[in-house]
Amino acid sequence: MYAILLPLLPLLTTLMVAVGDDRSRRARIQLAAFPIGAAFCGAVAILYVVATQGPISVRFYDPASAASLTFPIGFYIDRLSAVMMVLISGVGTVIYAYSIDYMYQDPHEPRYLALIGLALFVLLCLVSSANLMMLFLFWQLLSYLLYLLAHNHTHAGTLEGAFKTFTLLRVGDIAFLAGIVLAHALYGTLEFPALFAKAAESSVTLSPLPGLDISGATAVTLLLFIGGMSKSAQFPFHIWLPHYLYAPTPATALLHAGIINAGGFLINRLAPLFGLSSTTLHVAFVVGTLTAVLGATMMLAQNDIKKTLGFSTVGQMGYMIMECGLGAFSLAVFHLIAHGLFKATVFLNSGNVIHKARQEAHVPHADQEEEEQTFSPLTWSTGFLTTLMIPLLILLVTHGALHIPLLESQGTVIFLFFIWITSSQAILTLTRLRTVPSWEVSAAMLVTLLFVVFMYLFAVESFTAFLYPDPNEVAAYFKAAALPRGLFDLMILLATIMTVLSWCYLYLRAHGRTVWMPPWVEGLRIRLYVLFMNRLYVDKLYDRIGRAFMRMAHRLDKPPAR
Repeated sequence: MYAILLPLLPLLTTLMVAVGDDRSRRARIQLAAFPIGAAFCGAVAILYVVATQGPISVRFYDPASAASLTFPIGFYIDRLSAVMMVLISGVGTVIYAYSIDYMYQDPHEPRYLALIGLALFVLLCLVSSANLMMLFLFWQLLSYLLYLLAHNHTHAGTLEGAFKTFTLLRVGDIAFLAGIVLAHALYGTLEFPALFAKAAESSVTLSPLPGLDISGATAVTLLLFIGGMSKSAQFPFHIWLPHYLYAPTPATALLHAGIINAGGFLINRLAPLFGLSSTTLHVAFVVGTLTAVLGATMMLAQNDIKKTLGFSTVGQMGYMIMECGLGAFSLAVFHLIAHGLFKATVFLNSGNVIHKARQEAHVPHADQEEEEQTFSPLTWSTGFLTTLMIPLLILLVTHGALHIPLLESQGTVIFLFFIWITSSQAILTLTRLRTVPSWEVSAAMLVTLLFVVFMYLFAVESFTAFLYPDPNEVAAYFKAAALPRGLFDLMILLATIMTVLSWCYLYLRAHGRTVWMPPWVEGLRIRLYVLFMNRLYVDKLYDRIGRAFMRMAHRLDKPPAR
């Protein structure tokens, strides 16, 4: 029962900041950090209780006793909810403490800090909601709070970004609400455990178009997935995120640490329902992959520190959705937590950099000319073997020869690919440390590879067993997400070839070696740079569509000519 008090603690922070006179404002603002810190301690305690004693279910209102409402009000806290509560309250404590000094000279500081507390309250309620309708209501409140947290609405860019965010999120929310209505019509309940059980037993088939038959689970999950796409900035809904970055840096840190993860949380919360639809999982895989590639590419073409981080988040959210589409739900949650902690820290540090750049004209410092370094065969060969040959050998042997069943064969390749790419990124950075003896760099490469392998295996084994203790359930998710064998093998082959060629090129360039390219490749690179720098011109396309709708509305609004 004490679990219901935890979301109220950030609300207490809001009341402490908002109520009182200006003379005690500074003291109240500083004291108001303690309820959020207490929420973090309480979330850790709840995580222990849930892990040892099972889910916590609290119900305040039962619709059976009155006909005014059709859904119960209460909380359902399982291991997934508890983990998310620890993440939200922990990062929220740091962000609030940072905001106290960051917003010190802002005349509207109390309003902003009160909204931070309110946003944490809504996030904690969202992840602990007992049913889809409660989750949707807090989902809506989160969208309104995003608009308010933009803060400086007198600035044209900030106001435009907040409005675009609010508008685009409404598009996904319409599909989300339609999915909820359809789920209630098909299964008669929105309570999570009962919903999953009835969906598993149901064999309803819908025919939205003549000759097109889809299962009820597919129709529901596709609509819910569109809602998750908008909140987690999936292509083509991604454009609201870079426009929102005019908001204060702590607000964008909170956005990246908690709010934008809502789409990934939604899919994981409804994993038993999504696991019933291979079609939806395949759609999620395609959308997530496309978003990951486009987000990472657009990030490389930006020259603004916050937009670079914002598009990095778009790419990371694409990875998270792609993992869900592959049935690796536990890995998606692990990725969600790691990215939330990392990106919140990076955004807060970017706030420090922006402040210093405003105060000191010579910041950022001009790059110093690097001294000419000799080529190290040992460093290059170690990096090449550790990042390419060893993981590739393991991948091919495991997938093609031994067929080792780690949860499921395609799941094995997925995890090995993540190990491969992540270790390659880390080791490529080490190849630039050419001022130290090459054997030290080589040793660091090997240690990095072992560390990444250990962390991913931890995510596979420990975190999967913690979130989904039933191995049959995990195997069912991988089976539902499995792609046709020929298509999967083709994807693996193409991804392997592209990765090997890309890393060979980068390693050679990192060590001062020239790589011959046809002249047309350079021209294509410049054109692609311009295209991605302008975000594929999706913003202009949305503006044209908006103007077309406005013209149509004005024509319909005109009175008929007499």
